[in-house]
Amino acid sequence: MTPRWEPIVGRYLHLELSGRPHRLYVEEAGQGIPLICLHTAGADGRQFRHILTDAAITQHYRVIVFDMPWHGKSLPPEGFEREEYQLTTQKYTQMVLDVADAMALEAPVVMGCSIGGRIVLNLAAEHPTRFRALIGLESADYQQPWYDTEWLHRPDVHGGEVCAALVSGMMAPHSPAVSRHETLWMYKSGGPGVFKGDLHFYRIDGDLRDVVARIDTTKCPLYMLTGEYDFSCTPEDTLRTAAKIKGAEVTIMAKLGHFPMSENPSQFRAYILPVLEKIRTASGTRG
Repeated sequence: MTPRWEPIVGRYLHLELSGRPHRLYVEEAGQGIPLICLHTAGADGRQFRHILTDAAITQHYRVIVFDMPWHGKSLPPEGFEREEYQLTTQKYTQMVLDVADAMALEAPVVMGCSIGGRIVLNLAAEHPTRFRALIGLESADYQQPWYDTEWLHRPDVHGGEVCAALVSGMMAPHSPAVSRHETLWMYKSGGPGVFKGDLHFYRIDGDLRDVVARIDTTKCPLYMLTGEYDFSCTPEDTLRTAAKIKGAEVTIMAKLGHFPMSENPSQFRAYILPVLEKIRTASGTRG
């Protein structure tokens, strides 16, 4: 094959998060409207590599993907060996705001999947004027846990392989094998206890059932897209949540599961391009 470079630029951003210095790995590509992409629990920003390299998106959007602390190429903060990692609603919300501020982003769009799709709802409720639009992938205010997190951080179990096994059935059978295995690899290579710590937010701390009714889509448009094969955040979960939010636009995506942007990028593209075009067109003088 002929060698080629992808148009992705990766750098480290030094900033303070939750009162502690962090070194955050950030990848970006494109120009135009800032589009922050939030990865799923226990994974990292590689899930969005197809978004970063799609010229139809990057000609109008500056796509920004960061690995959360403890994930991917973002190291934990100093002293992490003396603590247990746990993600909370407050920390996650402030993290997104702090990254946007550190990068001087004006009215960005945020697109998050799974835990990212959950925090998008809190951003919509608490900080709607900060964003041009919000996109929740596999997004709902709450799901009843169906798994035992104690298996995810034990000395006698390979945590990464257990994490991958746990999520493997959430992908649609139509998703190409190469993309399914790539998605699972990100879970297999996660740090000890990180998936479990993310699920503290997803299972316990991030219950937004009493929050979403406050969302005002006239202040910030909200788009919710969920794969028909997702049995973690089911289409019913998303529809139930959207019913509480006047003006939320919902799409149930055919032939997709819980990781649409990585498990079947071409299928997801058919759904996300119209949403991004609608946001861009509606932006008017804002960009």
